[in-house]
Amino acid sequence: MGRIVGKAQYRDALLGFGLLWTALALVLWPGEAMAAMKDGLKLCGNVIVPSLFPFFVLSSLVVELGMSRYLGRLLENVMAPLFRVNGTCAAALALGFVGGYPVGARTAIALYQDGQCSRTEAERLLAFCNNSGPAFILGVVGAGVFGSGRAGLMLYLAHILASLAVGLIFRFYKPSQCPRTYRQGGPQFQAASFPVAFTHSITGAMTSALNICAFVLFFTVFLRLLSYAGVLGALAHGIAGFFSPLGLNELWARRLITGLLEVSSGVSSLTDGTLTGRLSMAAFMLGWAGVSVHCQVLAFLGDSGLSMRTYVVGKLLHGVFSSLIASALCTLFPLSDPVSYYLIQQTETIAHLDFHQALTISAVAAWAVWLLFLALAIYVVKKSSGKPRRSVV
Repeated sequence: MGRIVGKAQYRDALLGFGLLWTALALVLWPGEAMAAMKDGLKLCGNVIVPSLFPFFVLSSLVVELGMSRYLGRLLENVMAPLFRVNGTCAAALALGFVGGYPVGARTAIALYQDGQCSRTEAERLLAFCNNSGPAFILGVVGAGVFGSGRAGLMLYLAHILASLAVGLIFRFYKPSQCPRTYRQGGPQFQAASFPVAFTHSITGAMTSALNICAFVLFFTVFLRLLSYAGVLGALAHGIAGFFSPLGLNELWARRLITGLLEVSSGVSSLTDGTLTGRLSMAAFMLGWAGVSVHCQVLAFLGDSGLSMRTYVVGKLLHGVFSSLIASALCTLFPLSDPVSYYLIQQTETIAHLDFHQALTISAVAAWAVWLLFLALAIYVVKKSSGKPRRSVV
């Protein structure tokens, strides 16, 4: 049978079946699909665009104006021995920890396309610099889902430690290719003027935000249709039966599948069960980031030539390490389920976060990071100007 039908034919048949099923689902549940689309639009308008747009502008300005070059001079002796990348790559790591998905990956790709890092360095960065931001973990997941600021701090600590651990592992990726240092001439690129960089950053940030919203809307509707069609339940039942010796029941399997596809829907489903199990599952989902985020990164990769393989392997390791670290932290620092009125009010406040609040929080954080980059650049310039120049013989 395998000789008669090739792999391409199997792929085309599955694709055609999927398209027919999707069309049939839209006909059978048009109201549910429309409701899911409205929920996705609310998520994009109230959270995605206002929280990511300022950081997209910031990351573009940092790269195009050469701010990462000054940061590279300062952090060369840290990034090279730890992660085997040159100092300019610290911009992707810093913005990835503060800005959230997919700011870190977008910055790494921009650094490569501007010639500020090699292909190998960019692929190493993609494995560990695309992380969730503190606003999402501390606010939405910690206070919103678990009703505990301590739980959010624990998850964010596990997220950071796991990311750094993945970076240390991927320093051995293509070990023969060492990072370029400034003493060897450094990365060669031409910094853009501020008017050009500013206009390009604004238009590019808006395009990137719209691309992300498109994937969010698609997966929101897709998950809703899978649920109504019973496909999600059937998959959960099969996975639960396969992993039943490990104690995975159908409810947790359903949550896992949802989190594997879309991280925000996955973590929001963790509303009951043991606290340690919920935290470990949330940590894995945040580290893995979901297929929706991976598609966003793939859209940024485009024809850059960078491999997606190191990124996917890195995110899988990130999820596993995050889950293990979160479980260990729960053992060392046990938490109890909080039920105080204050935390309930805090949860309601975050759940009703509107556009202006999200934009204010994101803009303030972006400005703080921008001022930090500017201060580091001024420090490096002053330090460099104070050194005596060697005469050329």
